[in-house]
Amino acid sequence: MSTENEGTAVPSAPSVPPVPVAAPDGTPASAPGGFTQDQRYPDQPGRSSEPGGAGGFGGTAQGSPPAQPPSVPPSEPGQGSEPTTPLPGAVPAYYPGSTGSTGSAPDAGWPPPPPPPAQPSYGGGGGGWGEPPASGPRPARKRPGGLIAAVLAAALVAGVVGGGIGYWAADRNDDSVGGGSTTVSAADAPVLKREAGSTAAVAGKALPSVVTITAQAQGGDGGTGTGFVYDKQGHILTNNHVVASAADGGDLTATFSNGKEYAAEVVGRAEGYDVAVLKLKDPPSGLKPLALGNSDKVAVGDSTIAIGAPFGLSNTVTTGIISAKNRPVASGDGSSDKNSYMSALQTDASINPGNSGGPLLDARGAVIGMNSAIQPSGGGGGGGGGGQSGSVGLGFAIPINQAKNVAEQLIKTGQPVYPVIGATVSMAEGGDGATISGDGGGGTPAVTPDGPAAKAGLKSGDVITKFNDVPIDSGPTLISEIWTHKPGDKIKITYTRDGKESQVEVTLGERKGDSQ
Repeated sequence: MSTENEGTAVPSAPSVPPVPVAAPDGTPASAPGGFTQDQRYPDQPGRSSEPGGAGGFGGTAQGSPPAQPPSVPPSEPGQGSEPTTPLPGAVPAYYPGSTGSTGSAPDAGWPPPPPPPAQPSYGGGGGGWGEPPASGPRPARKRPGGLIAAVLAAALVAGVVGGGIGYWAADRNDDSVGGGSTTVSAADAPVLKREAGSTAAVAGKALPSVVTITAQAQGGDGGTGTGFVYDKQGHILTNNHVVASAADGGDLTATFSNGKEYAAEVVGRAEGYDVAVLKLKDPPSGLKPLALGNSDKVAVGDSTIAIGAPFGLSNTVTTGIISAKNRPVASGDGSSDKNSYMSALQTDASINPGNSGGPLLDARGAVIGMNSAIQPSGGGGGGGGGGQSGSVGLGFAIPINQAKNVAEQLIKTGQPVYPVIGATVSMAEGGDGATISGDGGGGTPAVTPDGPAAKAGLKSGDVITKFNDVPIDSGPTLISEIWTHKPGDKIKITYTRDGKESQVEVTLGERKGDSQ
């Protein structure tokens, strides 16, 4: 999928397996497996763990950590990503779930997650690059009660100790020195001036348009993630894994930085893109949508500002830079056997469970990406309950150009549209390209008759090595790259057959909805 930050275009990331990322969707409250938010991460071949489940930034899961991901089933062809294979062990910021084993999948079907490498657990959840996350439980969204209590206790102790030392020092000054101390009042202190483009100024302007999303499933499970105001009509943009657990009959609440809460409902969800649109049921007047930037113009090294609710701590602001572009990432939250794929913007701004769905801003305050996954450290997947390691400086965001395109589809029709090439490809990672499978599964042909690939002359056994000028090293990378485009786009595909390299032009077809 498209990259997410603004600035000058930067060359695609070097060819490396797509990183399975942990999606920071929210602070899970014992959510079944989505953050959204926390997705599974398929392992990637050749790496300690793959991004079979990119971790979302969205939420902190509460409940038991996700079980290790099952083997990834064959994935669909016709979808692309960067020359790098999915990052292993990436988990959704909202605790991720398990991932599946690699296989092959047709364009028309849903590509199964790439085989997960051992993913480090993110707080006891599946989704790290190291070992595959435990499969089963959805990213648990943990509430930070214990953490908050510990922080408050420390603050009180520090206050008491500080006060005692201050009193002792004053007493010593009065009795021993014999002279009064000279003090400077706050009124005499120099006035702190914050430039318009400072982090404080950008955060201050953006915070009123960012919401903390609480998702509560009918069964009681839920979690916390982040979202932001998309338009004045009350639409909120977030990750699918943040709201998935409450999408069917659950309760959704959006809390603004001023503490006011509003009930919300799902307008549409796109599992493959990991994008969802909510609508406030009774939106307040004066909503201020965040300005959207141009993620295609983002350059490596550009400054970034992330806003979200890591571990349930709303209105948290962190900073960093764009550390890479076009990073192929595959992620899952454990609530579905369908992975999401993106050609992500990579940032070192601190992203944790609960950040999923929150905005990644540039230095001007424009949204260049939507935080969705993280690469946790450790040996278990990243999104679930305990043992989460937290941010290690590897966060992944869906480029805003792509998120905006999907949001418009969901607002207009309620369902996403995916571009496809009409061929099933192997989902094995870390190879020399994406190989068109021998069959499409279930007795269907690997190359759809009269589909885009068939019309271009592609056949089973062909190995796709480039998508336009982007190197392709695996099926997940191909899918991530294909999904950065739109149906009808004309693409140059380079492939090898019997050791000979050839190039053809393919006009992308389309698939509507997530049901296939």
